[in-house]
Amino acid sequence: MTIAPHADTTTAPVPTQSTYQTRVADYWNAEENPVNLELGKIDDLYHHHYGIGDVDWSVLDESDSALRRELITTELHRLEHAQAELLAGHLGPLSPADRVFDAGCGRGGGSVVAHLRYGCHADGVTISAKQAAFANEQARKRGIDDRVRYHHRNMLDTGFASGGYAASWNNESTMYVELELLFAEHARLLRRGGRYVVVTGCYNDTYGRASREVSQINAHYICDIHPRSEYFRAMARHRLVPVHVQDLTADAIPYWELRRQADHLVTGIEDTFLTAYKNGSFQYLLIAADRV
Repeated sequence: MTIAPHADTTTAPVPTQSTYQTRVADYWNAEENPVNLELGKIDDLYHHHYGIGDVDWSVLDESDSALRRELITTELHRLEHAQAELLAGHLGPLSPADRVFDAGCGRGGGSVVAHLRYGCHADGVTISAKQAAFANEQARKRGIDDRVRYHHRNMLDTGFASGGYAASWNNESTMYVELELLFAEHARLLRRGGRYVVVTGCYNDTYGRASREVSQINAHYICDIHPRSEYFRAMARHRLVPVHVQDLTADAIPYWELRRQADHLVTGIEDTFLTAYKNGSFQYLLIAADRV
């Protein structure tokens, strides 16, 4: 059954899932991590990714512990929002008549950012029913639920009409799926000339096999980080031609250095990310590709 973008999906079937995908859905349905929720409460933009850019280190100088925590939280959110804006900036040019697809949308912040920038329609897809419900409620509160909608679906098999989207993206969600299946679905959904953007952590093939730190990140998030080269091979096989590649690794390190000092937000994985980035075994990339 083909479901048009923005169709009512309240009675849509539960997404087809493998055993692994069911585990991932269970993880995100149960997730209540302060590093996601507390940051999102600042402006009701809930991002499920990391940040980039220079840190305002003066936030650490505050002597009042409660205010210091508030300042650190605000600064981390600013860096995460900067990452979302960078990704959105590579989707365009788009018009309010265009539709965009947010694959692995989490609690929906990226779709809102794209809509606010371009005025476009957005469909977010997540394998977590809880995330989809949360994101739809946020869109309703903003009064944009007629243009920004979220669906409890599998991003590898959305059921949306072919060629219906001007742009699509994954923001730190590709490590949960097979790239061949993912890029096949993006190529199907994008119109000819449409733009696909991914921001992702990947392991550096020139370093060798996945490092111990990469394996630790996989275990922490129940994911499977792909090698850098596989992104480009899989894109080429599915008519996605890179037009811009940006190594964001150095830009991501300050975020993690600040986050490990946020005692109210640390998850225990901060030093692992920093070690992996600094030893060269792990990279943070943005890739923009056109669908030909």
